[in-house]
Amino acid sequence: MSAANRSQPIKLNRPVVGKARKLKDLMLKSDNRVCADCSAPDPKWASSNIGVFLCLKCGDVHRALGQDISNVLSLTLDDWSDSDIDSMIEVGGNSYANSIYEAFLPKDHPKPKPDSPMEYRTKFIRAKYETQDFLKPSLRISSKAGLESTKSLNSVDNSFSSTSRKHAPEDTREFVGQLNITVVKGSGLAVRDMLTSDPYVVLSLGEQKAQTTVKASDLNPVWNEVLNLSVPRNYGPLKLEVYDHDTFSADDIMGEAEIDLKPMITAAMAFGDPSRHADMQIGRWFMTRDNCLLSDSIVNISSGKVKQEVYLKLQNVESGEMELELEWARLD
Repeated sequence: MSAANRSQPIKLNRPVVGKARKLKDLMLKSDNRVCADCSAPDPKWASSNIGVFLCLKCGDVHRALGQDISNVLSLTLDDWSDSDIDSMIEVGGNSYANSIYEAFLPKDHPKPKPDSPMEYRTKFIRAKYETQDFLKPSLRISSKAGLESTKSLNSVDNSFSSTSRKHAPEDTREFVGQLNITVVKGSGLAVRDMLTSDPYVVLSLGEQKAQTTVKASDLNPVWNEVLNLSVPRNYGPLKLEVYDHDTFSADDIMGEAEIDLKPMITAAMAFGDPSRHADMQIGRWFMTRDNCLLSDSIVNISSGKVKQEVYLKLQNVESGEMELELEWARLD
């Protein structure tokens, strides 16, 4: 492999191709256009092993932590190796990394702001990445494994999957768990008939689909129906679609949304058997401009089960919100 293939400078002002193109696309997502630690706009640095984008001030603190904890690179000046780019893409950027490193961030422990003093900024960043105060102790990563830090947490589900496959029955080998999804209710749904709609919900995961009953003439339907879907080893987002039932014509779409399962499944795999833990928060899916969340979605262990309440704003429609509750069931 040539040196040109091994390392690529990421230039923001000219076309890029290959893996560098994927990194640039990741940079342009709204949650990656601010610093992961202080929310300063237009970050020009990144920690390739942690998978976050950083401003100059936070980048200086990361650099002081040492490469075994945070490998800091300039987005415009440094040459990025393929492995550096792969690490960033595998983590997925600020929201994914923060859902791990800030899962237990106390409400009374504010993050730094762009103009925060260097002393407070340093204290927060060291607590977040060096001593990992906002991670569950059993999930903390030794500095020796720093170059694989966030990747190791994000790949917990993959290692679990390989172990499960050795012992699982033939017909469940390709699945790592089951989702029990309670479709709680919708509110302010769009009108598709004369003055109302007859809504129902379709959930899709891979090739699987599940559907609620139809609620006649109701723009604020309450379902409280549980739909079950198996989670494949290589899972993608859970897709939600709302339709208006029509007797004599094709059903009209009333909005859609995608639910990122990675924060829930990664946390569930890392904690193991939830019945052995007290009620606690174990993860978080952050609301950003790139997703359909109405608020941060918290992953909890509650009464021995892994659960997540999700409040969604429907996309590609004039109005409508949905409330769901996800419950993770591991396949033993």
